[in-house]
Amino acid sequence: MIKTIFLSALALVALSCAKSGSNSGGEGPPPPQPPVKEIVYDESGCLYTAYDNLVMAGYQGWFAAQGDGSDRGWYHLGMGHCGGFKPGCSAVDFYPDMTEYTQKYKTDFKYADGSDVYMYSPYDESTVDLHFKWMKDYGIDGVFMQRFVVEVKESNPKGKRHFNKVLENALKAAKKHGRAICVMYDLSGCAPEDVAYIEKDWKELQTTFNLFDNKAHPTYLRHNKKPLVVLWGVGFNDNRRYTTADVDQLVGRLKGPEKRVSVMLGVPYYWRSMRNDTENNPALHALIKKTDIVMPWAVGRYSSGNYTQVAGVELAADIQWCKNNNITYVPLAFPGFSWGNLKNDPAQYNSIPRLKGDFLWQQVAGAKISGARSLYVAMFDEIDEGTAIYKCAREGELPQHGDRRFVGIDADLASDYYLWLTGQAARWFHGEGSFGAIKPVRN
Repeated sequence: MIKTIFLSALALVALSCAKSGSNSGGEGPPPPQPPVKEIVYDESGCLYTAYDNLVMAGYQGWFAAQGDGSDRGWYHLGMGHCGGFKPGCSAVDFYPDMTEYTQKYKTDFKYADGSDVYMYSPYDESTVDLHFKWMKDYGIDGVFMQRFVVEVKESNPKGKRHFNKVLENALKAAKKHGRAICVMYDLSGCAPEDVAYIEKDWKELQTTFNLFDNKAHPTYLRHNKKPLVVLWGVGFNDNRRYTTADVDQLVGRLKGPEKRVSVMLGVPYYWRSMRNDTENNPALHALIKKTDIVMPWAVGRYSSGNYTQVAGVELAADIQWCKNNNITYVPLAFPGFSWGNLKNDPAQYNSIPRLKGDFLWQQVAGAKISGARSLYVAMFDEIDEGTAIYKCAREGELPQHGDRRFVGIDADLASDYYLWLTGQAARWFHGEGSFGAIKPVRN
C-alpha cells in the first residue's frame, strides 16, 4: 500500500514536470531573493543544530590552477593521456562562469573571438568566499566539504596541504556568510589502513582548526546534539579493498562510548534491498543502525524518463525502514550528468540531460512529497561529471575545445539558474512559499 501511494505521488511529479515544459526564467539573472529563514542560535552558540529542513550540497574543492601556490598544476582539470589542460584535452565537461572571480589563472583555451580563457582555484580564499556568498545570496543552507582520504594521507603532502587550505578557506567563509559546513570523508580508492587513518586525520582537523569551538565555527553542522562527520562510500559492490567491517570499526572509534559525534553514511542507492550497486551483506544494515543519518547515492541511477519507476520503488521503503530504525533519511538530487571529456567519449556528453531544470525539480518534488525533511544536492562545483549547480558558462559563451567541446547551460537560461532553482528547493524545505510538483518559474 505504501509503495502504491508513493508511486502515485511520484507519477504526479513526473506529469507536472512534463507540463512545466522548458520555462527559461528569463534572459538574465534578477537580483537574488534574500533568504527568509530565520537565523537562530541555540544556547551553546550553534546555528545549525540538526540536518533538518536543510538543503545542502557537496563541495569538491579539488581543482587547482597553474600558479595558484598549491604546486599541483591544473589538478583535476587536465588529463595525463593527452597532455594536460588545453584545447582537445580536459577532465571537465562544464566550464565555470568566470565573471565574478577576483583571482584568475590564464589557460591555453581561447574564446571564439580570440580572447583568453581563465580558471579559478579554490586554493584562493577569495574564490571560496565567493562560492559561499552565492550560497547565502540564493538561500542554499551550506555544503559538505569533501575530503578524499587517498589525497590527505601523510604520504601525499601536496594533497593534504591543498585540502587543508580549501577547508580553512571554507570555514572562514561559512562563518562570514552564515552557511552550514560539515566534513565529508570520501573513501574511494581506500585500503583498510586508509580507512583507519581517518581517525587520526579527524583528530588533527579538530586541533588544527579548533573545529568544534562554537565561537570560532558557529555554523559547523550538528545532529542529535553532536558534531556531524560523514563517511561516504560504504557498501558498494565495486570491488573496493576496504570492507564494511573496516568502516564499522572506524565508526565505533569516532563515536566512542560517550558518542562524541554523529555519523552520516553515504551508501549505494539500493542499500536497503542490497541489490544492483550494493553488496549483499547484512553487516551493512547493522552498521547503518549504529549511525545517525543515511544518504543513498543516486547520481547515475535514473534519468527523468525512469525516475518514477526507480524512485517510486525505493523512496517509500527506504523512508519507512529509517523510521522503523530511528535513522534520519536524506535523499539526493542532481541536476544532470555529463562526463564526455573525463571519459574521452563524446557519446557521454549530456548522458543524463538537465532538461532546463525539470529533472532537478522532479527529484526535489519527489523527495519532498515523499516525506523527506532535508536534501543533499550533488554537487556544488562538480564540473568533471556535469553535476555542478554553481554559475557555469552558457551555450554560445564557451571556450573553444579543439576536437572536443564543453557543455553549457542552455542559452535561454542564466548562468546562475541552478543556484536559483536549488535556492527555491531550500525555501520549500524551510516551509516558505508555495511550492509543488510543478517547477517554479523565474520572473
